Amino acid sequence: MELDDEFLLEVCRVKLSGSSLLTLCNSGQFQALTNSDSTRKVIDIAAVLGKSLGLALVDCSASSGTIGVLKQVVDLGCCIVLANKKPLTSTMEDYDKLVSHPRRIRHESTVGAGLPVIVSINRVISSGDAVHRIVGSLSGTLGYVMSEVEDGKPLSQVVKVAKSLGFTEPDPRDDLSGMDVARKALILARLLGWRINLDSIKIESLFPKEMGANAMSVEDFLDSGLLLLDKDIQERVTKASLNGNVLRYVCVIEGSRCEVGIQELPKDSPLGRLRGSDNVLEIYSRCYNEKPLVIQGAGAGNDTTAAGVLADILDVLDLFPE
Repeated sequence: MELDDEFLLEVCRVKLSGSSLLTLCNSGQFQALTNSDSTRKVIDIAAVLGKSLGLALVDCSASSGTIGVLKQVVDLGCCIVLANKKPLTSTMEDYDKLVSHPRRIRHESTVGAGLPVIVSINRVISSGDAVHRIVGSLSGTLGYVMSEVEDGKPLSQVVKVAKSLGFTEPDPRDDLSGMDVARKALILARLLGWRINLDSIKIESLFPKEMGANAMSVEDFLDSGLLLLDKDIQERVTKASLNGNVLRYVCVIEGSRCEVGIQELPKDSPLGRLRGSDNVLEIYSRCYNEKPLVIQGAGAGNDTTAAGVLADILDVLDLFPE
């Protein structure tokens, strides 16, 4: 069934209001399926249409529960398009299955929303130019936070403002933990051929375990916990400034090192000049050694992510002649 513009606008309205898409079923035109029902339906359709028509399964969830069905449709010859990072940061066994047919998978929106990160790295690698270092600010939230504390603002104040602007998750600790950046770093490292898992990555959280979700409510963290973090961050900002540097929360992939956390970087570097919520990625290779390949732009937001997913869908369609 073809979805007309009026219905698609209604989908957007429902999601923007925070409501469930189940409300659309009241019209009687569409059916909502449970997880088990939807899995069976997807597999049945994939078995019939997968290879012949170039069926693409698009995963824009934030769940690891889709990994099973993704692996099954890969075996049935389907293409997969991912904005969901969790399938590609699961076990190496799951990863190997999902990328077993490289021409039939696209996942540009897993790193940097709609920025051409994955395609750029793939093109560099395909040319025989070995990538030996990647450094990037891959969180719009943490990019904003670090550039604001550089101006002397307390971390506690900056995080609260970021939350009010909609830059953070409902619980800002989901951003401040660094786990989202770590998943993006793992995707990039595996793209370079590294056979590592998430627990191989050194992750610096901006808050201690004692302030985690199991020990402190969101309200207490915002009202009192954050205040206890101000002094340490400000001291690090001052120290970096005395060295002519700035602090940025980045991922570093180099040699045998894959880590995410706060790094001192030169003020005049692409990452040092970063302001606001943009993403910046520096890619160093044999050809891009002294001056890295730099990718910069909006790395978050519904529009940019949706554009990245749509571009991936259109890209895989080119594999199948009309």
